[in-house]
Order: sequence, then C-alpha cells, then structure tokens
Amino acid sequence: MKNLKLVCCIFLLLLGGKLSAKVILPSLISDGIVLQRDIKIPIWGWADNGEEVTVSFNGKTYVAKTGIDKKWKVMLNPVKAGGPFEMKIVGTNTITVKNILIGDVWLCSGQSNMEYELYKSAEKYSKEIAASTNDQIRHFQVKRRIGFNTSNDIESVNGWQAASPTTVPNFTAVGYFFAKDLYEKYKVPIGIINSSFGGTPAEAWMNENALKDFPNYYANAMKYKDTALVDKITAQDKEMVDSWYKQVNDGDIGTKEKWYENNYNSLDWKTIQMPAFWQDKGLSDAGVVWFKKEINIDAADLGKNAILKLGNIIQRDITYFNGVMVGTTGNKYLDRNYIIEAKLLKVGKNVIIVRVLNEGGDAGFIKDKPYQLELNSKNIDLKGDWQYKLSNSSKPLQRGGMTTFQREPTAMYHGMLEPLVGYAIKGVIWYQGESNIGRNQEYHQLFSGLITQWREEWAQGDFPFLFVQLANNNPPKKEPSESSLAALQEAQQQTLALPNTGMAVANDIGEWNDVHPKNKLDVGKRLALVAQKVAYGDEKVVYSGPVYQSMKIKKNKIILSFSNIGSGLMAKNEGELKYFSIAGANKKFVWAKAKISKNTITVWNENISSPVAVRYAWADNPEGANLYNKEGLPASAFRTEK
Repeated sequence: MKNLKLVCCIFLLLLGGKLSAKVILPSLISDGIVLQRDIKIPIWGWADNGEEVTVSFNGKTYVAKTGIDKKWKVMLNPVKAGGPFEMKIVGTNTITVKNILIGDVWLCSGQSNMEYELYKSAEKYSKEIAASTNDQIRHFQVKRRIGFNTSNDIESVNGWQAASPTTVPNFTAVGYFFAKDLYEKYKVPIGIINSSFGGTPAEAWMNENALKDFPNYYANAMKYKDTALVDKITAQDKEMVDSWYKQVNDGDIGTKEKWYENNYNSLDWKTIQMPAFWQDKGLSDAGVVWFKKEINIDAADLGKNAILKLGNIIQRDITYFNGVMVGTTGNKYLDRNYIIEAKLLKVGKNVIIVRVLNEGGDAGFIKDKPYQLELNSKNIDLKGDWQYKLSNSSKPLQRGGMTTFQREPTAMYHGMLEPLVGYAIKGVIWYQGESNIGRNQEYHQLFSGLITQWREEWAQGDFPFLFVQLANNNPPKKEPSESSLAALQEAQQQTLALPNTGMAVANDIGEWNDVHPKNKLDVGKRLALVAQKVAYGDEKVVYSGPVYQSMKIKKNKIILSFSNIGSGLMAKNEGELKYFSIAGANKKFVWAKAKISKNTITVWNENISSPVAVRYAWADNPEGANLYNKEGLPASAFRTEK
C-alpha cells in the first residue's frame, strides 16, 4: 500500500511538472513591441520538450515544435509597416501579445554616451520632452547585466514604452532624437532597443570566437567562465570597498560634530575660491572635505521653491541647506540640481553646506559648470569664496587593483546582447570608444571584428551599422600636439572601409570638462542623416561633413582634396579656417594658414619651404576648428601622414 502511494505521488509530481511547462516568451516579445517590416520576422520562446506551439498573426498561423533544448521558433512572413496588431501564441497555455507595431527596429548600443538618458539634459531639452508624445516611437531598455556564459534572455527595465513626456526622459537621448528624425522623415513606426552600459570597451561586446585574434582578451574570457571565481573576486572587491568607505565615514569628524547645522561655529574654517579642486589647497586626494557658503536672500524672492545648482562635484556629495539635507549624488558625471522647498528659504542669511567624499585623484567642484541658486526673480551666483575644512584624510581607494567586470571581454555580449541576437532589425547605432582610447590601432581591429561578428550572428547580411565618432574632450592646448583621442577617431573612421557603415562626426559638440556632452540632439540628427543614406538609400542627402581624400605638394603649399563637400566647403562663422597645422621633413607641426579654393583647401606656413604633411583638428579638444560643408556638417579630424 505504501509503495502504491509512493508511485501515485511520483506520477502526480511528474504530471504536475508537465502541466506547469507553460509557453514562455523572451522579454522582447511583449505588449507594445515593434517588429521589423518587410523581412521575415523570427518569433521564439520556450516550452516543454516536444511540445507543439502555434503562433497566429495577421491572418496566418505558424506551427513549431520544441527540441531537446525546449526552444521553439517560427518565421513570420514579411509585413508592411502599420499596426496595431495582436499575436496569439498557444501551447499548454495561451499568450496574447497586444499593441504590436510593424516598422523599423534599431539596436542602440555602446557605452555611457549611448546609455545617457534624456533626463540628464532635461533643462536643455524641456520643450522637446514636453512635445514628445508619439505612440509610433517606442523604446525598450535592456537592464544592466554582466555575464561570461551563454544566456537565453535579458531583463527589461520597463518593457516597451511609447514616447511621452513621462517616458522619454528615461530613453537613450541619442536614440530618441535619432528615432524622432527618422519618424518625421518616413512616418514609419520606430522601435529602439537600448542595450548599452557605461565604461565598457569594444571587446566586452564581442563573443569568444571573435576574440581569438586577441589572445589576452580570449584568455580572460575563458578564465571568467568560472562563475565561482567571478563570485569570489566580486565578494573580495566589495569587502575592500566597504571597508574603505567604513573607515572614511567612521573618521568623518564633520558628521559626528554636525557641521551641517546652521549654528555650527566655522570661524576656524579656511577660504577657497570655488569652483576648484581641494588639491589646490594642498589637501590629500582622498577623504572628506566640507564646504560652506553663506548667501543673503531678499523677501521678494521668498514664496516659491528654488533650485540649487552645484554643477558637477568629484565625487560624492551630501548637500544641506539651512541645516536640512536637500540632495546627495554619488557620480561625478551627474548634475547637482537640488530643489530647495520654499519653507527652507528665509530672509537674510542662508547657509549652504556641501560634504564631499573622494576616493582619489582630483576632488572638488568642476570648473565651467553652473553654480547658482535660482530664485523666484533672480539667480544668486555661488562662485567665489567658500569656506572649507578637512574632516578626514585617507589613502586613496585602490580601484586599480580591482576587477571591473563590465570591462572584461565578452561580459556585455553574454550579459546584454546575446539574447537579442536574431531579433529582426533595420540596423545598429553605436556610440562607444572612450574606454579604448590609448589602444587606437587595436581598436580599428576590434571594432571591425565586432561589426563582422554581429552581422554573422544576426544572419541578416550586412545590415547598416552606424556609429558616432567621439566628441572633443579635455582642456584645449595652445600648440599642435599628439592626441590619443584624435588617433581613436582616426581608427573609427578607418572602419568605414566595411560595407554599409556610416559615421556621425561630433568633434564640435563636446565639452572640455565632461566626457558626456549634453548636446545629444545634434548627434541623433547626424546619425539620422547617415541612416537616410546608408539604410534608406537616399543618394541625394548630404549626410556627412568634408572627408579628407588626398593631398599634393605645390612648392611651399599643400593642396587638400575632399569628398562629401555637399554644396561647398566653408569656414563656419565666415572667419578664417582654424586648427590646421603643417610640418616639414622634421615632422614638427606648427600652426598653418588655410584657404578654401573652390573644392580644395590650400595650407601653408611662411616658415616652412618644403612641407610634407598637414593635420586638421588633431587634438583632444580642437577648439575653434571650423571646416564644414555648407550644409553645416563638420569635417572629421585627419592627418595626411600615415
């Protein structure tokens, strides 16, 4: 009897397991999805081994059966742009996917400048956000994840979302402006899949096979397939970071003595001109420093909330206004815009206290950022004298000895890309490269290999792959010099040798003090122009600025020829051409004169009688470089020597 009961229990358990083997869809295939028009559309998922699954869509039914991997897949017939549609998937259960659009799907990938959400430029683009309602533009954000082994699915942050003032601030800014321009041009639904992760190099987005030509990267990819090893390193690094922060915070006298309170006596605090780094006063790189600023407010400025703008601070701040904490930010790349409620404001003296913690390196307030209190009828400038006091000095946190897994080979491919492979797309837009600066010629090989690998895996032929050439960054220099950033830009441009690729130049919209320029609208627009040519076949569109082609030497001058001149070359703002340099046989570059002659440019320096090479905009930040075509698109940096 006992044996019979046991057999029955086992049978019921097995039966229950069978009954619970429901059809499962990947995260991408969900309500609000945008599917690629005019090509066969793969739809897939999972069910029990040997289960039959039917997919009904647009009046047709497709049947698939799972294999031993429990995966099923059907290929829908091509469909013209339109919608909304519904799709029904039936196995042991039934799933209905609603509100489907057919249009163009673009995969947006890369590092932080692609990841950069529109809310980070909300003040700059407030009108665009307010007018963003458009059900025909939809965004799918892949949740950040690191992985070193095969993965079948990704997690979504919010699923498919239609553009609106409440959703668009969380869209990739570049991707949104790109999609917006394409929709306005073609009136076709646009889906953007945002799979990007800040601080990631190209090799992190490649698979093992594509990295076999790079032995060191391949070896690391193999090593980190050991999940136990990854977990061990992660735990050790976390313990080191937690220990460092505990030591620094426990030793912070300012917090213990409540330096943030309005009645705290700060007569012994020293003075510093802000914005500045605290190293300017001889303080150590790491630890905690407190800053204080007193301001006076008139009665006429009370009654409404104010905005306290503290630019960008390195690295972590906790900010108090009249003794009340009003905000905290832990990332030096994020703006500090803190709301000061009206009830905190008072007539006469008001006190701003900022506690800054830094792990090492430059620390303090970044220059050329907004520092002000925006009141009802005026702004109070916060630049100038601040008081400061060191609260705790520490040895720097040694992050260089840690393993940043998102930077390791294959980490992003397995974590955030592999489960997307095969989803029907129109093409890719890519903004990445900052994490490969200094490895410039290698980057050309890596990036070309990445594009080739993705195309092979997608099996859609040479789909359009459009990318952003890195923006200018870092302080400008007074004399011609070498530039790792310009060399990386050159490596990017060399990648145009691959078919169906296109590049948007951004070396005129960067910010010297921020690797994340706020102007993402022009980046998106320029990518959309490139798409019109490369992806949509518009042979008439001027999609690029001037591109250097060749040179010839004529006595003491060098004459340059260009492609993509549009309706003609021009110096922006109608001034002289700037940021050309020239060299003789000694290869020492000096500033040069440059003059447009129809569709060529003549370059010379009176002190060089036998020139051999010319460079243009060859710098991290070529301030003033102004060669454009008359359509307003900038020339890319170039050098004529190999």
